[in-house]
Amino acid sequence: MGNPKGFLTLRRATPERQAVEERTQHWREFYRPAPESAVRTQAARCMDCGVPFCQGDTGCPVRNIIPEWNDLVQRGEWREALESLQSTNNFPELTGRLCPAPCESACVLGIVNEPVAIRHIEQTIADRGFMEGWVVPHPPRKTSGFRVAVVGSGPAGLAAAQQLRRVGHEVVVFEKNERIGGLLRYGIPEFKLEKSVLDLRLAQLEAEGVRFRVGVDVGVDITVDELRAKFDAVCIATGAGAARDLQVPGRELAGIHLAMDFLTAQNRRLERDGLFEKIEDARDRRVVIIGGGDTGSDCAGTCVRQGAQSVRQFELLPQPPADRAETTPWPLWPMQLRTSHAHEEGTEREWSVATIGFSGENGRVRRLHAVRLERKVFADGRAEFARIAGSEFELETELVLLAMGFMGPVRSKLLVDLKVEFDSRGNIATDAAHRTSVPGVFAAGDAHRGASLIVWAIREGRDAADGIDRWLRDASSSRTQKRGAASFAAS
Repeated sequence: MGNPKGFLTLRRATPERQAVEERTQHWREFYRPAPESAVRTQAARCMDCGVPFCQGDTGCPVRNIIPEWNDLVQRGEWREALESLQSTNNFPELTGRLCPAPCESACVLGIVNEPVAIRHIEQTIADRGFMEGWVVPHPPRKTSGFRVAVVGSGPAGLAAAQQLRRVGHEVVVFEKNERIGGLLRYGIPEFKLEKSVLDLRLAQLEAEGVRFRVGVDVGVDITVDELRAKFDAVCIATGAGAARDLQVPGRELAGIHLAMDFLTAQNRRLERDGLFEKIEDARDRRVVIIGGGDTGSDCAGTCVRQGAQSVRQFELLPQPPADRAETTPWPLWPMQLRTSHAHEEGTEREWSVATIGFSGENGRVRRLHAVRLERKVFADGRAEFARIAGSEFELETELVLLAMGFMGPVRSKLLVDLKVEFDSRGNIATDAAHRTSVPGVFAAGDAHRGASLIVWAIREGRDAADGIDRWLRDASSSRTQKRGAASFAAS
């Protein structure tokens, strides 16, 4: 390392956020750019730790070579840092913005000090690469003659498509929505990912020869038989879009929406797609968000920017500890309290609250009914949540958003007609090479793994592409050998 004592003398620093009153007036990203010197200083904090846990599966599923590009950055060798970063990660400009950074939780320096600001360094490398014109297309030198269909254009599908194209296969990505990007386009708020950033990377894929077909619901607009006839292999990367719902009295009232429907509607408003009329916005409404995760936080930030009268977020689980819980020791992703930008912007949070029903007037929700919970732990280690007697309460609300997670992939006509098998959790079952129970059909990302992180989606897309490439070439080799044997026998 260029500064072997940097981790002892330099302090962690990350970009500042715009003031709340400033950033809530627009939909753009709201972190203030950091000067190059500050980023190089952060890279210099990376220590020669011997075993870099940051780049293992616990720290970085895409296996970024983090110490290498940290060293290159602190020496000012930005282009070489970009080459190192892109050798493992197809979309570092996206992970640098959206990943919760398990690499930082696994940083060895984090045991005794604050970890290296890895995610910010990653984003800076990628953004500089685009600014300097270093991110260029890498089309294949020769084509294989094979055609692969990728169904779904989220991070897993795009990563698989790019990897497959670069080894010479013809790749067509099918997307049922009107624009490419999947969850990146429609599920992530603009203030976390400006879609112009996504479009830069999509331009690279197109220049490499990846073809996109939008507005195509595979299984409906194109049948499974047609798909199998036109393509040598299929990669399913449709995500885990089956949202967990809340089956309580009053759920049918107007004004109660699934979180992803709400987020998608807002992104379509900003894209001026005109397909958002069924989901009202939060302006002047008292909003309750049920679910305390990242999706709930995204909803909260969106509601604030739409002009909500108030925003409250309820979580079923108890409040996490302020610091790393003993149950999640280093280098594991820690269970601890996290405060997002949305909570700074005026969102109130409450824990250990269960919603037991809704009531309203004229078919529209007006009140949420809830009860507080306590966690009981038994001698055998089992734990359960029990209602606290007399803790029932009502809350007036005009908009309720359900952000309680996802149950796996939607059982679409594509999956039904393919007759793929599912695992015990309801996800598409595959082997280690991402092969499903149907020959020539592979699965990657949340559709196979369940709802997870963007880094895992990219990793799964890359691994699935490797599996598809090997399967195609092995099948081709087998056919060639059979033809050769037949010709020899005939002679």
